[in-house]
Amino acid sequence: MAHATVLPPVLVMGVSGSGKSTVGEALTRALVERGQAAEFVDADGLHPQANKDKMHAGVPLTDEDRRPWLDACSARIAEVQRSGSRCVMANSALKRAYRDRLREDAPDLFIAFLDGSRELIAERQSHRHHEYMPNSLLDSQFETLERPGSDEASAAVPIRGSVDETVAAILAILP
Repeated sequence: MAHATVLPPVLVMGVSGSGKSTVGEALTRALVERGQAAEFVDADGLHPQANKDKMHAGVPLTDEDRRPWLDACSARIAEVQRSGSRCVMANSALKRAYRDRLREDAPDLFIAFLDGSRELIAERQSHRHHEYMPNSLLDSQFETLERPGSDEASAAVPIRGSVDETVAAILAILP
């Protein structure tokens, strides 16, 4: 299938605990149910082990730490798109520069920013365990967060409701 016939990839972004993986998986299922070829990719699985170890120790990653991870994420988006499927990627992509890197290989990337307050996300995090992302890094996540700009193909999606409500909101705005 030619790249031009594949719908733009979707980046489900937000701070840790915002529901990126859960929403991304549900969104992918909804797209497939609508007859679209879609594949979910959790960017967490693309981190080098050194990054996972650093986060597990409660140490925030630097931009230098993230560079090989972002390269792998960008390559994976392009690979899925070339296969004829729409890529749905869960990726924090907290800084504009990170999203710009992903757009180098996917200029039509659409960003669904999962938008929630620090209090809501802290509450959600208190009920889950992440393999290598401790709750202690939540403040650094919010400090790093650069909300998508008006010049980015994006939408802020409130996460106050259920996963189904969040997915419905994304589906309503997807290109």
